Amino acid sequence: MLILAATPIGNLGDATPRLAEALASADLLVAEDTRVLRKLMGALGVTSDAPVRSANEHTEGAVAEEIWTLATTGDVLVVSDAGMPAISDPGFVLARGARERGIPISVIPGPSAGLSALAVSGLPTDRFIHEGFVPKKGRVGYFETLQSEPRTLIFFESPHRLHDMLLDAASVLGNNREACVAREITKMFEEIARGTLAELAEHFSGTVKGEIVVVVAGAPTGATGLPEALAGVKQLVDSGMRRAEACQVVAKETGIPKSTLYKESVGDSA
Repeated sequence: MLILAATPIGNLGDATPRLAEALASADLLVAEDTRVLRKLMGALGVTSDAPVRSANEHTEGAVAEEIWTLATTGDVLVVSDAGMPAISDPGFVLARGARERGIPISVIPGPSAGLSALAVSGLPTDRFIHEGFVPKKGRVGYFETLQSEPRTLIFFESPHRLHDMLLDAASVLGNNREACVAREITKMFEEIARGTLAELAEHFSGTVKGEIVVVVAGAPTGATGLPEALAGVKQLVDSGMRRAEACQVVAKETGIPKSTLYKESVGDSA
């Protein structure tokens, strides 16, 4: 059996008894970083004579066959450095291959940075998308693909790119789009910052450290926010601004796509 097990994202008190039991009894331990695994086991007072394999973004494919073979006759426990394996962490290749080979898969649930940040964000939780890590390049184009997405968005970001990421998100999704930055969740210096994308970009303009999750509200849907946005377009057009430019300005402020504003504003003026 292949067992995917969540590990603490900061506070060791979040480790479950099932995790400790599985670490002690598994026939093979698979870790994103074996040093992190050994440190976790030491902190939990867990010992094991099982062999340990590293399966990170570079090695997961190379060790997969060995892991699948052992999982057909014994229990293989897969952990990442923090949180749930396969969720923006190694483990997906192993889980998919196990499913394709008919190998039983089980899960030991536990901490999740993305869901924890969503829960404390104060943003809608009924429908959401986990986007994972934001691309290092082409962020503006990336955010443009999400401009009309009505569901709450969850992103992971590195601390040294957070400020630029928030600026790019604001430029596309709108300065006033609600968001939340959760930093160092469950750790000693946990910080939960809420505000608009523009406000958060200003707040995190200096040196930032720690693990980061950014939660962003979905785009306004239906009539929500549209009448006010169209009124803003009309005001700018009446002041002499070209319609296309006015729509671009309001789109940046509201997050409503420029194409939607242009189409609707033309219809209103017909």
